[in-house]
Amino acid sequence: MSRGGTKQDDPDSGAILSALGSKYSAEILCAAGTPKSAQALSDDIEIPIATCYRRIEELVDAGLLTCEGRQLSEEGRRTNIYRRTVDEIEVDFSNDQPEFSRKRRTEAKNRLQDQLED
Repeated sequence: MSRGGTKQDDPDSGAILSALGSKYSAEILCAAGTPKSAQALSDDIEIPIATCYRRIEELVDAGLLTCEGRQLSEEGRRTNIYRRTVDEIEVDFSNDQPEFSRKRRTEAKNRLQDQLED
């Protein structure tokens, strides 16, 4: 289906569809190509922080976003840092159940992108 992707028959395809269908989810995934805190994502997309946290939770539960660790915020608090786990996702509705194909982000791509951002 998707170039370089693997076909996935997720048992929880409803969570993926729900997460993708929520307002701002696509924007969060696009912005999370590099590691970012919820506050940074909220600021980048210009959405309320509470909404951002709800979408992050949905995207993490669906396996589309991952917590990469923690860092200190400007206020000195430990905050989670998130990054998307996919570069592409395709949904096929031609059968009884939706089928997903994803092009996952590789660690090599993450490291390269991190180096380019520094």
